[in-house]
Amino acid sequence: MKGLERLSNFVGSTFAVWVLLFAVLSFLLPNGFTWIAAYIVPLLGIIMFGMGLTLSANDFKEAFRRPKDVAIGVIAQFTVMPLLAFALATLLPVSPEVAVGVILVGCCPGGTSSNVMTYLSKGDTALSVSITAVSTVLAPILTPALVLVFASQWLPVSPMDLFLSIVQVVLVPIVLGLIVKAWLGDKIEPGIKALPLVSVIGIVAIVAAVVSVNQEKIAETGALIFAIVVLHNVLGYLLGYGLGKALGMEPAKKRAVSIEVGMQNSGLGATLATAHFSPLSAVPSAIFSVWHNISGPIIATIFRKQQERDNLEPESSNKSA
Repeated sequence: MKGLERLSNFVGSTFAVWVLLFAVLSFLLPNGFTWIAAYIVPLLGIIMFGMGLTLSANDFKEAFRRPKDVAIGVIAQFTVMPLLAFALATLLPVSPEVAVGVILVGCCPGGTSSNVMTYLSKGDTALSVSITAVSTVLAPILTPALVLVFASQWLPVSPMDLFLSIVQVVLVPIVLGLIVKAWLGDKIEPGIKALPLVSVIGIVAIVAAVVSVNQEKIAETGALIFAIVVLHNVLGYLLGYGLGKALGMEPAKKRAVSIEVGMQNSGLGATLATAHFSPLSAVPSAIFSVWHNISGPIIATIFRKQQERDNLEPESSNKSA
């Protein structure tokens, strides 16, 4: 079990490398990965079940202990990213399928990667986890409603179908994970330590499936989609941080909100796009999965160094005094 735990930690800490590696492999050798497409839904269900195992009642109690902070993060998550996605899809020359894919990933809740990046950035990790938990629970209602509002001008949208899919692949697995954790208690802890490995395998497989199925379309329009995804993600970080600053949040909270807003549950976006729109609509989510696992460590490092500089400034002032 110790060996599995070490492997899981290693794979989790090198997440971006594996996502990028298999995205490239599935693009170069698509026939070796297309078969995974049939398993995208159960793969996401497994990832969400693992998320349920890591959550606790305290993560939701945090929302009641400081509702203002959690509300700021959740509202920012479901306003900033959908509006940015709509603006980018409207202003840039993309096909209807890609436009819907960009909007879909923008309307998804935050992912668990944001919690790790917030921790690495020396941000408010408890706040980050609570925002992720609350936004995920609200996703069955808010994500279909937002997709209907912003994407229906490009393709037909069935909010009820989206609602049922999110309940099936997100809410039900998370609730099952919470039940199993409550039932088994400490006995489940050794299994939880292997979850980073399971999550990485799941996300890597989803990305590889989407890229392999859309290899030809990505070759034609991949550069433009990548540029949109980078803009979407980076602007999300900036606007999330700016909103926290405008509302007078402490630095650790601002970092948490910034990362929560910028990082999406792109696995959910890819799953919904594949099931309800077209394989091409899943490409923005797949590229988002690759990119935000590169940008996340970068923004976490920038924030961490900013925090270290801020901590040194009072010491320098005291010495000069």
